[in-house]
Amino acid sequence: MHRSFTARFALALVAGVVAAIIVAPLVAIAVSAVGWRYPFPRIFDRTVMGTLLIAMLFSARDLNLVALLRRGFSYPPAPSIARTIRGFVVAMLAIAILFGLAFAVGGGGVSDHQAAAALIPKYFLSAIAIAFIEEAFFRAFLLGGMRSDFGDRIALIASAAIYAIAHLVRSPARFYVTGYEPAAGLATLAHSVDQFTTPSIAIPTLIGLFLLGIVLGEAYILTGSVYLSIGLHCGFVLGAKMWPKMILNRAAIPWWIAGGGTIPLIAAPTAWVIAIAIFAALRPISGAQKNLS
Repeated sequence: MHRSFTARFALALVAGVVAAIIVAPLVAIAVSAVGWRYPFPRIFDRTVMGTLLIAMLFSARDLNLVALLRRGFSYPPAPSIARTIRGFVVAMLAIAILFGLAFAVGGGGVSDHQAAAALIPKYFLSAIAIAFIEEAFFRAFLLGGMRSDFGDRIALIASAAIYAIAHLVRSPARFYVTGYEPAAGLATLAHSVDQFTTPSIAIPTLIGLFLLGIVLGEAYILTGSVYLSIGLHCGFVLGAKMWPKMILNRAAIPWWIAGGGTIPLIAAPTAWVIAIAIFAALRPISGAQKNLS
């Protein structure tokens, strides 16, 4: 019986999480043995990434992994760069609007502009890495694979929901493991949903992440490649990292601009409106007709 991409991916995900529960306590022992000190939930998160990657590689043929990534990244170099830059410019214009509104109502307060500006190159490199990895996984692989199961619209909504939830499924607890504690992985997994127990914080963040996932996914569907979404994603990540460094007087900013939670930049209604506006304008921004394949 033929299994869908989504079912095969779900099996790989479960296998990766189960393996991480077993392996993470052993990794914690090794980390402690070499003198490094990291909270166990951080070790668990990284272990899940590694075991999920291994599970996906083992199932690469069934998941059509190589073909999906090749399709997402196959585009002539010059237009690819142009689309990435275009996406980055659009995202930075959106970020500039949010910063402008925050400054206009008295939210600015950077004591050392040079120190804040010096962080931009560091954050930019981090933003590029995050955008590349997440667009490869969530758009080229996950959205690309789910399209064959559900079609464009349902796959777009489902992948955006997974993208939003994945960013909040992590343990906020901070504890250390130095000896062998086989139950530590299960305990961390149980705490991974703790952020959902405060709806006033979780729901605005989920809405913002979902809308961002919709924008990035639609950019992929319209162009048939990840380059526009990489540029958009890079700009949004850079803005999110600079927001707490540049907006020091958050108490002076209305809630509909300031946002809240772990990613305040996208958890505010103003950001949602901007995301919807970008979505509505994506076809002319993309410079391409919708890819219906």
